[in-house]
Amino acid sequence: MAEYVSDIEGTGTAPHVLDNPTLASLTGPHAHFAEKRGRVLRYPVEVSPWLALPDEPDAVDWTDLAAMAGPGGEFAVAAYEGRFPADWEITFDLEGVLLVDDGVAAAPDEEAVRLGPADVPEALDLVERTRPGPFLPRTIELGTYLGIRRGGALAAMAGERLHPPGWTEISAVCTDPAFRGEGLATRLVHAVAHGIRERGEIPFLQAAAANTGAVRLYESLGFRLRGTTRFTGARIPVDLP
Repeated sequence: MAEYVSDIEGTGTAPHVLDNPTLASLTGPHAHFAEKRGRVLRYPVEVSPWLALPDEPDAVDWTDLAAMAGPGGEFAVAAYEGRFPADWEITFDLEGVLLVDDGVAAAPDEEAVRLGPADVPEALDLVERTRPGPFLPRTIELGTYLGIRRGGALAAMAGERLHPPGWTEISAVCTDPAFRGEGLATRLVHAVAHGIRERGEIPFLQAAAANTGAVRLYESLGFRLRGTTRFTGARIPVDLP
């Protein structure tokens, strides 16, 4: 397995943890979540859809991935630019961007409350209506999730997802359409970033490149574009050779 560095720019002699953040997470702080077959790792399917490939997968890795996902199984990878086996169906292929903290005004928020297992049904409903990215029944186990309520109902939330060494991803940033324009998402990003900084880590974000509104918002909050990435889904053939 490659040795990774965790500073923002890297040393030029080793891969940076943000070059393959899923792999760096599952071989680092999130290793306790990792389901492994050979060099292929993934989160439990109710935690996260992301699967981690080695930087240069070979035929054995593809065989292990197929065995892990199963015939007809679908999987998702990030930060992989290579080829997939010719008979595997690509189900989505999105260009993404990765942004890093470059002066975010991180601060706690007195109205933000920590969400727990009892809040998952509401969180799943909010995600279904706002589509911020993957959030599953056990995603809340990945880190701290904060919410703001209005009239007792969950109006906005944000939390932590991938956790490469020295870094934590802010994810699932979403607001009920009825409460947009009140700055709730900004406040929650600041609050989640504050908790990450308190641990001595650096916040980062990933987003679809086509979601220009979200990218502009994150840049206005003090995140800097580090580079592009890729989000790809594929399906294993039902009848493998």
